[in-house]
Amino acid sequence: MTMRLPKAFTNVSLVVGALISLTIILLAIFAPYVATHGIEQMDMRNRFDGPTIEHILGTDNFGRDLWSRLVFGARISLTIAVIAVTASAIIGTVVGLVAGYFGGWVDQVLMRITDIFLGFPAIVLALAIVAVLGPGIMNVSLAIIVVAWTEYARVVRSTTLVLREQNYVQAAKALGASPARIIFKEILPNALGPIIVLASLGLGTAIISESALSFLGFGLPPPAPTWGWTLAYGTRFMRDAPWLSIVSGATIMVTVLGFNLLGDGLRDVLDPRQLSRGGGKSAKAK
Repeated sequence: MTMRLPKAFTNVSLVVGALISLTIILLAIFAPYVATHGIEQMDMRNRFDGPTIEHILGTDNFGRDLWSRLVFGARISLTIAVIAVTASAIIGTVVGLVAGYFGGWVDQVLMRITDIFLGFPAIVLALAIVAVLGPGIMNVSLAIIVVAWTEYARVVRSTTLVLREQNYVQAAKALGASPARIIFKEILPNALGPIIVLASLGLGTAIISESALSFLGFGLPPPAPTWGWTLAYGTRFMRDAPWLSIVSGATIMVTVLGFNLLGDGLRDVLDPRQLSRGGGKSAKAK
């Protein structure tokens, strides 16, 4: 652990990604304090107003402050992303652990179910679910969960296939440990690295999915200040107020970039193969 700490702090992707992600999270948490106006506060005299001291990112067609709406929109996007990633990770991890450990017909059944979900285009399946269930934070989260858990299942299964052959797992079997104890006490702790990396990357993917659903009109309905809806609505006024779409799109891009950099950095730090390759290069250099 002490040897990995310096590597973590010298990993540019990890540091930059963590700073961006932490900034977005703090803005969402303290949105009522950093927002300069109410999200529904209208100022028709200053509609389509460009960035000014009073409205640092400008206003929309109703004179609402764009900065305040984006800050509160971060709460919606992050809430949906956290719910979706947490549930997807739990479901996919359990499926992957069970399939990888037991193998045989259990593995075949669970992986074929996984393949069925992978056979549907993700955005089409998500749109269908939201169209049936209706808008709402939980329904949008459920739509993302249904299309996201499969990645965790496949990665955890492949990791479990390797870990179940390790000596400490075989020793636990010889001592009479139950399958549940072996799976959750011996295998799962050693499979957390890939899961953490997938979850970090999954936050960015979930934000994109939520924004895409809102952009297409299947997310939370207005007046909810979702990033996707703000981006879609801004396209109607590209000639009069281009900053509506530009700022909204840039916010989504920077946020997703932050979580992706965080995930890449965590992968470099947590992946033992990365460390061994780095150590091999150092040894050769010496």
